[in-house]
Amino acid sequence: MTLGRTPSQTVGPYYAIGLSRRPQNALVGRDTPGALELVGRLLDGQGDPISDGVIEIWDAAGGRWGRSGTDVQGGYAFVVAKPDAPDGSAPRLDVYVHARGLLRHQLTRVYIPDEAEANDADPVLSALDERERQTLVARQQGAVLLFDITMQGESATVFFAH
Repeated sequence: MTLGRTPSQTVGPYYAIGLSRRPQNALVGRDTPGALELVGRLLDGQGDPISDGVIEIWDAAGGRWGRSGTDVQGGYAFVVAKPDAPDGSAPRLDVYVHARGLLRHQLTRVYIPDEAEANDADPVLSALDERERQTLVARQQGAVLLFDITMQGESATVFFAH
C-alpha cells in the first residue's frame, strides 16, 4: 500500500518561488523621518548562510508587516520605523523565520538597542540570561540595525512557542 505525501514531506526550498515574488520589505519609505534599515543574515548551526529562507517581520504595536527572502549569503533587509512599545513591553519587532526543513515557522523578536531602560524592564528580556538576551537585541550602526538569526547551535537565537 502506498500512502500519499503529507505537507511535512513536501516542505522544500520553495519560498523564493511562492512567497517573495515582489518586494515586500519596506514597511515605511526610506525618506520617512526616523526610518531605519534592519539588515542581517539567516544562519544555520554551523554559521553557514541559509540562502532560501524567508524572514517576516511585524511591528508588534503598529501592525505593519514585511517580508524578505534571503540571498546567497543568507542576507535580508527591511526599511522600518522604530516600533512603539506594545502592552508594557519594550519596543520590538516580531520575526517569523521560514526555511527548508522547518515544519513550522519559528518566532523570535528584535529589540531596539537604544531602548536600554525599556529593555531592562521588559518581562521577556529580563527573564533571559545575558547570552540569550544578546540574541534578541539588534546592534546599531548609524541608521542601520544589524540582526543575525542563527537557527541552532551554541549561538542560537532565542525562539518562542507560538
